[in-house]
Amino acid sequence: MSITLEKILAASSTTARGQPTQLSTDPKGERIAYASGKSIFVRSIDNPSDSKQYNGHTAQTTVAKFSPSGFYIASGDVSGSVRVWDSIEAVNTKGEYHIISGRINDIAWDGDSQRIIAVGDGRERFGHAITADSGNSVGEVSGHSKVINAVAIRPLRPIRAATVSDDMAMCFLHGAPFKFNSKATGLHKGFILGTAFSPDGNTLVTVGADKRIQLYDGKTGEPTKSIGEGEHTGSIFAVSWSKDSKKFVTASADQTVKLWDVEAGKATQTWRFGDEGGVSIPDQQVGVVWPHGRSDGLIISLSLGGDLNYLVEGNPNPIKVVQGHNKSITALGTGSDGRGQTLWTGSFDGRVCNWDVASGVGTVVDGQSHTNQVTEFASSTGRAYSVGWDDTLRIVDESANTFAGETQKLSAQPKGVASADGRVYVATIDGVEIYVKDQLAGKLDIPDSQPTSIAAQGSQVAVGLSNNAVRLYKVDSGNKLTQSDEAKNSTAQISALAFSKDGSLLAAGNTAGKICAYKTGGLEIATDRWSAHTGRVTSIAWNEAGTHAVSGALDTNVFVWSLARPGSRVKALNAHKDGVSGVAWVDGGKKVASAGGDAAIKIWNVADLQ
Repeated sequence: MSITLEKILAASSTTARGQPTQLSTDPKGERIAYASGKSIFVRSIDNPSDSKQYNGHTAQTTVAKFSPSGFYIASGDVSGSVRVWDSIEAVNTKGEYHIISGRINDIAWDGDSQRIIAVGDGRERFGHAITADSGNSVGEVSGHSKVINAVAIRPLRPIRAATVSDDMAMCFLHGAPFKFNSKATGLHKGFILGTAFSPDGNTLVTVGADKRIQLYDGKTGEPTKSIGEGEHTGSIFAVSWSKDSKKFVTASADQTVKLWDVEAGKATQTWRFGDEGGVSIPDQQVGVVWPHGRSDGLIISLSLGGDLNYLVEGNPNPIKVVQGHNKSITALGTGSDGRGQTLWTGSFDGRVCNWDVASGVGTVVDGQSHTNQVTEFASSTGRAYSVGWDDTLRIVDESANTFAGETQKLSAQPKGVASADGRVYVATIDGVEIYVKDQLAGKLDIPDSQPTSIAAQGSQVAVGLSNNAVRLYKVDSGNKLTQSDEAKNSTAQISALAFSKDGSLLAAGNTAGKICAYKTGGLEIATDRWSAHTGRVTSIAWNEAGTHAVSGALDTNVFVWSLARPGSRVKALNAHKDGVSGVAWVDGGKKVASAGGDAAIKIWNVADLQ
């Protein structure tokens, strides 16, 4: 047996309210890089499901920038560390350098792809200039009294650099080695959030929270003119130049992206996101990049909600919106058709997405979603059921991809949901609630212990308990549950349950990482040797034939197990940073999908099952 990574369905970029988010594209305009969680994702612009994930950082990442050569990426995190790594495979790290004592806000490369300046929030300094291959100092970043938000380096010689800060000033550096030359103050009346040199090196632009766009001479740093007075009605977070240096584009908290003609000083096009006239905070535009090297004039902007919007001049609407999760995925489920072509994922913030496995495209489910962590999914006949920590059961219409019907308020916090034979079972900390045709039809109280997980198949319902027991119940036509068997051989709380397709086998995983497979007739042990996980088992799924199972756990690993040969397992180590939260068989049982704390979904090829 073997397990190999086929593709990564990447997480969305992490965003923060009132803070710019840096995006970067390679010089050919083929790939985009951004920070999400503790990872950096490098994605193809034309086919976003083709992506690479860099896992070198140990803290939350904040920024990633391609070198002008396109071969390297420099990325920073909240601990003040900058890593330079190869952008093709996103594996080999060229260097790791500790720059400042706080968060890295922005990184800029010089035109030769040799030097980088990293800036942010430090104690004794707010940034530093180093060589990319060795980390040697090539000058200092000085002149600011508060956190530096952005940095830009002139792409041509003579080398110049600009830094902008919360102290409302722009400092102009001469290089290399970089040293302070001049400071422009009194122009911006608020935090300056973004800056960029034009590709021809003649102009520098700064934008900020005071909605001002200020232009400077690119060689001397002298302020020239201010444009766009009164155009943006919210903070301007980001700015990016076109290849010909005649235009640039800005992104703002007023939910718009504007395209500017530098010579005329006017906005030539505005894209507005969200409903007309209404205020929608997730539609604030917090980042923008104009990829060079493309012929179609594509502009990519980032919404506060994490969506990447593909814009083209002359078209008032985005030509494509790339969606996904930017918080940890806490639940994963498959579509109700059983073919494994679609996946449901829910994240820590309550967002629910639907994924097409073949194309790798994710879409956020419309309608009133969960307001808190999604716990588990179950699906049957065209509908998906989700429970979450907002103590509700919500129903998704699969064909319309929207939340449908009534939201059922649960009596207590849900621990899991399962569906079989037209009934939906929700395990709460008090017991089991049974829903038929979306109405509460029955309830079972379990007074002696708290349920921790649930699974259902046919008329059988299995409940895992906090007293380490697995109980098997039978349901009758009156929707009443009666206990038929109990297994007490687990040494820790049961955390995951799964029936095989025909209902003859039940797998139970516990918080210590052990999995036991039972025969459902009397709960005899089929195997108790599936015990390679070192953390809590979060999810188990049987294949169609009931011969193999896949499991994921908080130890970040995914295992595929064989019932006939319990010793021969295959593993995908470090499948997801911060733990695996869900696993499922997809594509007719030839592949496995996993999701986890890095907010990404990975599709694995599983071959030679034995």
